[in-house]
Amino acid sequence: MGIDKRIVLSKLLKAPRSAFNKVKSVVKTTVDKILAIPGAIMRSPMGAFRKAMAARDWVFEKIEYLNSESEKWKRAFNIVKSPYSFLRMMGLSPQMAAGLLVAGSTVGGGVVVNETIIDRPPSFSAGDPGIYNAPSDSPIFTAKEFNTLRLDLGSTPIGVVEISDITVGTAYAGSALPSGETKPVIVGGLPTVADPAFTETYLEVGHMTVDRWRCTQLTLTNIEAHNLIVRDNASDGQSIAAVAGTPRDRAISGGNRADDMITSGGYYDQVKITSATTAINGQIDRLVMSNIWTKGGACVLDRIKAGTLEIILNEVGAGDGFATKDFSIATSVIYKSFTNEDNVEVSIAEAP
Repeated sequence: MGIDKRIVLSKLLKAPRSAFNKVKSVVKTTVDKILAIPGAIMRSPMGAFRKAMAARDWVFEKIEYLNSESEKWKRAFNIVKSPYSFLRMMGLSPQMAAGLLVAGSTVGGGVVVNETIIDRPPSFSAGDPGIYNAPSDSPIFTAKEFNTLRLDLGSTPIGVVEISDITVGTAYAGSALPSGETKPVIVGGLPTVADPAFTETYLEVGHMTVDRWRCTQLTLTNIEAHNLIVRDNASDGQSIAAVAGTPRDRAISGGNRADDMITSGGYYDQVKITSATTAINGQIDRLVMSNIWTKGGACVLDRIKAGTLEIILNEVGAGDGFATKDFSIATSVIYKSFTNEDNVEVSIAEAP
């Protein structure tokens, strides 16, 4: 069979054209991709920017949510605070008013109070106001309108008495000193009285610490201390006139002594620790009274016999100038060893 020369010639002529078209197509595709690179580069930062904007908006949404919740909590706390003043106005003590509010919880729109807290017997360890015959933790007298913390010492020695972190006198809203009283804090013995008959007493202490008190005045009188330490006190006028002598060192023993009496936190019209049984000196081996904020009169330490008496880091002042000695240690204070360091006079106004 013969070969048609015209067909062969036609195919030979078409081959270069087909190859050219294929090459042209490849070149065009490559050029298009190259030209697309700058566009891709430009589009990439925009995508990142859009993602950053989305993240920013998410953060702002959360911040706005938290701010709205914060305002709700502020309103809630203001609502919770308001009943306190009402309860105090109704004659409840600060401890009872606070206990009622803390014990309450909202259930179904009403308030349910934990009756075990309200009905529990008052005690010194819980910080309840009352008159306590040491070493008993239960008061011999308590009443709704009575807001004094009073500890009467008799013939039973006490190992430790510790009172800390309290506010006393007129230093809190709605407070007042008891009728006829002018001193928010009284610690020590009692003087002789003819009617009713009472023979002078002292408070005997192994080691007594008075630190971080805030008082309008702080006075020390009729004290015998083997080691007297007065250090780092600031006052709006001071007079330190203790006299050297020969008081003996002392500690309080007693064998199987009564339980320690420790309480912390509370609001009181007055705090009083005294040897209240005629002719019998109360005895405490370790007495610590720390961080006591007072207003309304002088803090008084009187008729104390101590092995070591520390008066440290207190602030005393009525804002009446250095000429008036708001911090006073009288000549009736006798010591065997005396540390008197870094006590300074500075302007201090009465506690707010």
